[in-house]
Amino acid sequence: MKRILISVFFIFAFSSARASYLLIPMDDTQKDHLKAYGIAYYALQNSLDVKWLLNYRGGSFLFGNTTALEKECAIRGVTNQIIADAQANAIITEILNPEVNMDIVKLEVAPKIAVYSPKNKLPWDDAVTMALKYAEIPYDVVYDEEVIQGKLPTYDWLHLHHEDFTGQYGRFYAAYRNAPWYQEDVRIQEASAAKLGFSKVSQLKLAVAQKIRDFTAGGGFLFAMCSATDSYDIALAAEGIDICKEMFDGDGADPSMNSKLDYSKCFAFHDFKLSTDPYEYEFSEIDNEPKYRRLPRTEDFFTLFEYSAKWDPIPTMLCQNHEQVIKGFMGQTTAFRKNSSRLMFWSWVKQN
Repeated sequence: MKRILISVFFIFAFSSARASYLLIPMDDTQKDHLKAYGIAYYALQNSLDVKWLLNYRGGSFLFGNTTALEKECAIRGVTNQIIADAQANAIITEILNPEVNMDIVKLEVAPKIAVYSPKNKLPWDDAVTMALKYAEIPYDVVYDEEVIQGKLPTYDWLHLHHEDFTGQYGRFYAAYRNAPWYQEDVRIQEASAAKLGFSKVSQLKLAVAQKIRDFTAGGGFLFAMCSATDSYDIALAAEGIDICKEMFDGDGADPSMNSKLDYSKCFAFHDFKLSTDPYEYEFSEIDNEPKYRRLPRTEDFFTLFEYSAKWDPIPTMLCQNHEQVIKGFMGQTTAFRKNSSRLMFWSWVKQN
């Protein structure tokens, strides 16, 4: 009987102490951060419990441990730690301490993702599709035809490729108007506009921008990069105004365009003025580069702000990173000017 009791005790002690959680750290100990995000998505696809630990070790993930999840981490080369109940509880207790700027967000749904990107782009033209492929996160590519056909509501999340919603072909005219790729893009865009019933590319792009606006109003999540950020709002503000010079749409632009813009239709920017020079590689004065912000590449850095995780979870999520100081980058739209635009951040949160 004593031997049986001792055996039962050891079995109970072993089962109580055994690892039952899987922690994926997102700090510098993580070997592959992109693949780690892919594991979180994989867990959601398979209805596994996923907790996002905001401001804890770069925004780490905590999962109920399963053999399948361990194997998937091993296959994808993602750093992970198997921890016991006591360790997991200690982490949770630390995070929930009101004096600590951390919090826990339970992730429940694997979002259906669409990337707005032209079909004729080269694979390296869109860093987002490259990142999603590498992370093994599924997505669909949509463009004007799919948007006009009303397919956006079938998705949860839309990412905007560095796109021009004004119908000015990215303002590349001065440098690339004789380049085969530019001429081919103009041909494709004009053919698409005609096919979808629009006489101008700018009219098609406005209709697309309005469909995207309706998508967000219905609860869809939107993320834009590069020129999609400002050209989107410009298109909305310029509804009913011809802002395209003759080399873009065959007729002249409205010389009074800047006095007719309706900023109330914008998502984020107000009080900006458009560039009226078609040879300038800028849409408006929203962008801070390169005219206004002259900074050598060796000195170009920015710092992520650590928001209050318990009070401002959405901006906190957007700033989760294993690095706080980030190397700067250059794009057609790189930074936003405070003195020429009144920037407002809109968070569209689904109410479940």
